[in-house]
Amino acid sequence: MSGSTDRAERFTDGAILWPLLALAGPLVGIQLLQVAYNFTDTFWVGQLGADAVSALSFSWPLVLLVISVGGGITNAGTILVSQNTGAGDDEQVTHIAGQTLAFVSLLAVGLSILGVALVPQLLALVGTTPGTDIHHLAVTYTRIVFLGLPFTFGFFIFQSLLRGWGDVTTPLYLVTGSVFLNIVLDPFFLLGFDGNPLFGWLGLDSLQAWLFTVTGFTGFGVEGAAVATVISRGVAAAVGLWLLFSGRTGLHLTVADLRLRLETVRKLLRLGVPASIDQSTQAVSVTVMTALAAFAGANAVAAYGIGNRFTTLVWLPTVAMGMAVETMVGQNLGDARRDRARRTVYVAIALCATIFLGISVATVWFAQPIVNLFVTGQEADAVVRYGVDYLRIIAPTWAVMAAFHIMNGAFYGAGSTRLSMVLGVVTLWGMRAAIAIGLVAILGFGATGVWYGIALSNVIAAIAGGVCFIRGRWSENVLENDHARLADAD
Repeated sequence: MSGSTDRAERFTDGAILWPLLALAGPLVGIQLLQVAYNFTDTFWVGQLGADAVSALSFSWPLVLLVISVGGGITNAGTILVSQNTGAGDDEQVTHIAGQTLAFVSLLAVGLSILGVALVPQLLALVGTTPGTDIHHLAVTYTRIVFLGLPFTFGFFIFQSLLRGWGDVTTPLYLVTGSVFLNIVLDPFFLLGFDGNPLFGWLGLDSLQAWLFTVTGFTGFGVEGAAVATVISRGVAAAVGLWLLFSGRTGLHLTVADLRLRLETVRKLLRLGVPASIDQSTQAVSVTVMTALAAFAGANAVAAYGIGNRFTTLVWLPTVAMGMAVETMVGQNLGDARRDRARRTVYVAIALCATIFLGISVATVWFAQPIVNLFVTGQEADAVVRYGVDYLRIIAPTWAVMAAFHIMNGAFYGAGSTRLSMVLGVVTLWGMRAAIAIGLVAILGFGATGVWYGIALSNVIAAIAGGVCFIRGRWSENVLENDHARLADAD
């Protein structure tokens, strides 16, 4: 029996709920660790002042956009690995894994070179003013992050390939180590040994004074955050590559697997480009919603940011469950178990929708105390009013949105990334922007129009996703399509 068959039997036979939870649990952990990483970076950069924080705020949209491009292609590798794992085809699993690693790494190098060259112009488009301190800091930070893209992409490739294979525990360990390393490096790389509050908290002021006398090191400033990120992800990527090529994870790559084949690259692009567009559109949508909220003033923008951050935290289990569904659906379709793939989606929807019904009720009931946790000081009352409206309008749609995300995970697992792209671009993000623009710019609803635009687009997306899911064409998986094309060619 092949290693892929052994691995797949965990998810293609027996009960559905426990394998789903076994996949989703570590994935929630990974998502929480990413939140911890972002929080740590923001906290330590905040010690440098408002300009440094603003520089990161301008940089992140560009970084997220580039990562979305690579993430879509990497997700294509996840889909193909999961389906071939379900089919028990070890040779094809390692081939796809090697092709994904090689192609996305080349893509990372190309994006890195292009990004480093165009960063000043791109940041100016985002909103920085050339010649200002914020622009200079943002350019320096973003260039370092772009230089480290091959490491960042390598880090994500490892996670995605192992997830398709059905191993989410090993990536959890690796992410834990990477985040811990970043947390350790951040305060020293940013602030050095001069005025670093970490030493004061630990009662080690005398040690800091001695280290500063010996080294004179005052830190790298904002650049230090980027360097710490590149190093921590670079170490994780190196360990991940070693695990893949040593065979210690079950996947055992060789140098021959890295020699690109045009047909496989085309397959990765056919699946990955729609996924990249889908993920990139999400980042653009946030920018559009922020701009529309700005019509109502800075307090509305602040409330939108608070609502978004809280929703992101609450949403972590659904993101993880969607990824778990993607893996299980892919492996079951690869093993020609369409009925089990469909039942996996039903189980996940029932679980997540039930949980989010409770979370929605609690959020609506405790909306004001929740928003109060995120804001204090002058004009806090106005921000809280906007934030409470945000939560009370949008939270009731979370259960149907959870169902949409689960169905979308199934579409991804089946390789129906074009369907996911259309649903995301048109019914979710496109309708969201259109409804919000109509309510804000034409009918004068103000910030409430943005909130209703988000809520209504959630419902519309869930209905459209449900129709596509019930029709069932999404389950015509990639392997079957490939076999059909080969038959036609013969």
